[in-house]
Amino acid sequence: MPDYHPPIDRDLLLADVAEMYYLEGKRQSDIAQIIGLTTSMVSRLLTEAHQRDIVDIRIRRPLQSDYALEIALKEKFNLKTVSVVTVRNHEITFLKYLGAAGAQTFKRFLTPGSTIGIAWGTTLSILADEFEIVTPVPSNLVELVGAMGSRNSEYDGHGTIMRLGEKLGAEHYILNAPFLCSTAKIAQALLTDEILAKPLNMARSAQIALLGAGSLDMPYATLFRYGYFSPELVADLKRVGAVGNVCGLYYDLNGLETRAEFCDRIITISKQDLLSIPIRIGVAGGPDKAKPILGALRGGYFNVLVTDCLTAQKVLELDEKL
Repeated sequence: MPDYHPPIDRDLLLADVAEMYYLEGKRQSDIAQIIGLTTSMVSRLLTEAHQRDIVDIRIRRPLQSDYALEIALKEKFNLKTVSVVTVRNHEITFLKYLGAAGAQTFKRFLTPGSTIGIAWGTTLSILADEFEIVTPVPSNLVELVGAMGSRNSEYDGHGTIMRLGEKLGAEHYILNAPFLCSTAKIAQALLTDEILAKPLNMARSAQIALLGAGSLDMPYATLFRYGYFSPELVADLKRVGAVGNVCGLYYDLNGLETRAEFCDRIITISKQDLLSIPIRIGVAGGPDKAKPILGALRGGYFNVLVTDCLTAQKVLELDEKL
């Protein structure tokens, strides 16, 4: 009976080579002998495995904190907890570390049976991705802000709450309404609708809120970048002194509420209800976030802060100047 040679599948070959190299620690020359190819061909196969997403390498960088900045922020703004992540610069990868630090901080306050209110935003989306837990924690996740639509489902709160809920083994309650309505009358009708208002009613008894801080600085303003806000709307907000928002609630540098005409068209939790949540975790950082964070801290929107060292330093400097 002739020797059996199974059919060669390209994807399986790439996976075999990758497993031998990355998991078994074999040298490329040894792999070449095993599969009957040259070492240079093995190298090209490993490159192809990366390009075709057969190999997914993850680097788990340990988070390092700046304790001096944490103490300064905690004392200055009377915060319950502060986590300041050390980063070298504000390149795109820093958000991953910020999200991981936010996930760690969130776990410190998480208890079975908790009700957790969640806003939307890039950093909170990354927090959901970075969140890891061994044992599910039965809890309720409720959306605090209306949906942004389908332009960026990962950034939108629906995707964030569902991914986090799956990891926690939690019930999740979606706010099935738009963030920005066409008229104030429609917004008011939706806010009083019994079914649509259920998440916001649940939020009144929440123990934890996961929050971001929105910026109005161009070109960083996310709502503008994704086409939800026109330049005119951003200009209207700046005209009334707004520097940022939490859950679509806009405020000035002193944390005082500011309102443009369109604010009556926003579907979101009320400021009073938000500030009644005992643990309000703000996760934000970046070159445009110092003013939004400072206003949020002065206004009491956050009583737990997760940020990076560069942003933390800017917040403290701004607070001294303004």
